[in-house]
Amino acid sequence: MVSLTILFVVIGGAVGGGRGASTAFLVAAAMNFFSYWFSDKMILKRYAASEVGPDDQSRLYRIVAESARKAGLPMPKVFIIPEQSPNAFATGRNPEHAAVAATEGILDLLDDDELSAVMAHELAHVKHRDILTGTIAATFAGAIAMLGQFARSGVGSQNRRGNSLGTILILIGAPLGAMLIRMAVSRVREYAADEGGAEISGKPLALASALEKLQRGVQTVPLTRGNPAHSHMFIINPFFGGLQRLFSTHPPAEERVRRLRLLADKYTSRP
Repeated sequence: MVSLTILFVVIGGAVGGGRGASTAFLVAAAMNFFSYWFSDKMILKRYAASEVGPDDQSRLYRIVAESARKAGLPMPKVFIIPEQSPNAFATGRNPEHAAVAATEGILDLLDDDELSAVMAHELAHVKHRDILTGTIAATFAGAIAMLGQFARSGVGSQNRRGNSLGTILILIGAPLGAMLIRMAVSRVREYAADEGGAEISGKPLALASALEKLQRGVQTVPLTRGNPAHSHMFIINPFFGGLQRLFSTHPPAEERVRRLRLLADKYTSRP
């Protein structure tokens, strides 16, 4: 977050001075905070999620209710997504307005311990207010990208001398750097949610097992109605590509599993 702030201040001063930087930041903030307040409804509708309640005798609802009690959180709304690709996510602007969603595929794939650990991971995101953190990071990254657009517009009229190293860094390097930093923020929050989920559920090995199953599952059954812009929300990135490790919003599943197993060793070594 500090890196994003510094990059924004430096690029803002180079491109448009204080006024240009302020304009870019205000526009990006307006766009991203609208998403912060209303993204839960938009995302759930986008994935045709159906809410389940205490009267539905839902296995998912029962597990989420128990996990929320352990986490000391208000009961979130619970949704099931009609997708066979196994995955889950949390959304909502704060713990009082949170929702968790799971696909039909994850319900078929995981046993109760694994599903409980996954839901604890999602509730850890809620507890850590990661939606707010991600929105702030997206605001700075969006403002930096907008400054790059300002620079591109200004450079176009400068006798084609816009190919200097400084201009290239502003036009290409700064937005790319901002995107990479934003993704790094997301990856850090995933590690924190893994640890928080293990603490809530008390089952780090169950979460490790779930991540291994989900990693294989999303590769075997891809998400059919997905939008890559939503990849950061899911517990496992449902989208893959040649530069997936560099541009992924998630750390490698193998590294997450390794850390969870080390965490389990610490649990068992406690007196």
